[in-house]
Amino acid sequence: MSQDGAHGRYAGQALAGGRYQLRDLLGEGGMASVHLAYDAVLDRQVAIKTLHTELGREQAFRERFRREAQAVAKLTHTNIVSVFDTGEDDLGGLTTPYIVMEYVEGRPLGSVLDEDVRQYGAMPADKALKVTADVLAALEISHEMGLVHRDIKPGNVMVTKRGVVKVMDFGIARAMQSGVTSMTQTGMVVGTPQYLSPEQALGRGVDARSDLYSVGIMLFQLVTGRLPFEADSPLAIAYAHVQEEPVAPSSINRSLPPAVDALIARALKKNPNERFPTAEAMRDECLRVAASFQAAAPSIVPGAAPTQSGAGVGSAVFPPVDQSAQAAPGPVQTPYTTGPYGAPQTPAPSYGYPQQGGYQTPAAMGYGPQAPQAAPTPPPYTISPQPSAPGSGAGKSNKPVIIGSVTVSLVAVIALVVALTLNSGSDDKGGQGGASASSSSSHKPGYRGPDTSRVIDKEKCTEPEESAIDPSKVEVPNFQYKDINSVKACLQAAKWEYKIKPEPDNTWGDGTVLDQFPSAGTDVDPKKPGTIELSVSTGNPA
Repeated sequence: MSQDGAHGRYAGQALAGGRYQLRDLLGEGGMASVHLAYDAVLDRQVAIKTLHTELGREQAFRERFRREAQAVAKLTHTNIVSVFDTGEDDLGGLTTPYIVMEYVEGRPLGSVLDEDVRQYGAMPADKALKVTADVLAALEISHEMGLVHRDIKPGNVMVTKRGVVKVMDFGIARAMQSGVTSMTQTGMVVGTPQYLSPEQALGRGVDARSDLYSVGIMLFQLVTGRLPFEADSPLAIAYAHVQEEPVAPSSINRSLPPAVDALIARALKKNPNERFPTAEAMRDECLRVAASFQAAAPSIVPGAAPTQSGAGVGSAVFPPVDQSAQAAPGPVQTPYTTGPYGAPQTPAPSYGYPQQGGYQTPAAMGYGPQAPQAAPTPPPYTISPQPSAPGSGAGKSNKPVIIGSVTVSLVAVIALVVALTLNSGSDDKGGQGGASASSSSSHKPGYRGPDTSRVIDKEKCTEPEESAIDPSKVEVPNFQYKDINSVKACLQAAKWEYKIKPEPDNTWGDGTVLDQFPSAGTDVDPKKPGTIELSVSTGNPA
């Protein structure tokens, strides 16, 4: 019996020594299955996500998954699906990691959107903004704990019978990306192509602002009933995220006020420094915009749709696909779907593409000038099918395909686009005992002074978390939004080298760390971690 054939047969089996009894299958995909289950100890219904395929065979991944689940279990908020327990057990003859979650009686946001598209053509803007604000409230909590979701999309957002928004699947993408599994031998960027931020599409380090880009894509979809980027392949969609500008949502939905266009445009900036700095800031703007206009039914322009993205990329850059050469779909993150509102739904598949190995990821996610790098040919990509956008009516093939080795021209084009589009700032060096990023900059009108209340303890550097994959390494601490003086004290206590790049920014106070490389959670040698690069606010407007 194949593993895929076994997914629906777990019903009736028990986990954790009989405590959790699996019942109805709620949803499944290439990476996980979700069952309704009964917790015999606490006499309640729960939802249990079980990971399958090759993942359960690798101890390194299981340990990473366990630690991510522990981190997510600390997230307590009305708008976050609670995680109660985690473990591993034998299912179908394989050691299977699982997480026990709150059972949400409701339906996915994608199902709510589909209903609004059928009735109005799109979700009413005031409703969409309030849903988005609730998603951002959940992200605000996770970001404060240094946890980036990495896969925000309607399939990972539930709406309860009482209209409460619940975000789920925190930490799973990071566990997938960090796991040294047979599916990720060369490293992998895990996410859903339609919602990837440009930096995520390029395999670079991501931070909280990557989630805000994905929220912007989702909000665009809610208020227009369509996605901003359409293409014939996941790679062409990823290319569009890096290169192309989305149309104004009001060109599709005429009832949208200019403030909604401006909000979405800012969230979808290619350069993270130009987006909202935090989930809290974007949430405040969503609520302000929602209160600033009179609610009106969507007015969809007949036949209006975003221009086909990646025009010419598929034929000019990607080699022709041999339809006879089929492969199993790549990893698919399965959302926890359905409640009493209808049949289980198949989620939008995710995909992975190589990050390391033959294709060398650039050293930093900096957005200033970078030295040109040679671009070796990437290894082949295995891509899983993508669904058509809700409301588009386009029936596209769902057959998995293999795209052969992508030519160097794609890498060269993307590198050029990044250099031109994401260029900002200069890279000034600092070091142990170096000056604050703002010490050499004069105060301009609109200057914002330092906020010394956000500090990091020295122990975060002198006693960092041990890597779950390699015990000889440690994880880089999270320095984002901390005062640079406390960060320098932390790094100096550990005798780690660093350099500072001042960034014009008055959203955050003078001396606030805006970005870092390597990103938080990256495994490094504690004795030779390399130079920690810090982008620090000058307190001056850009």
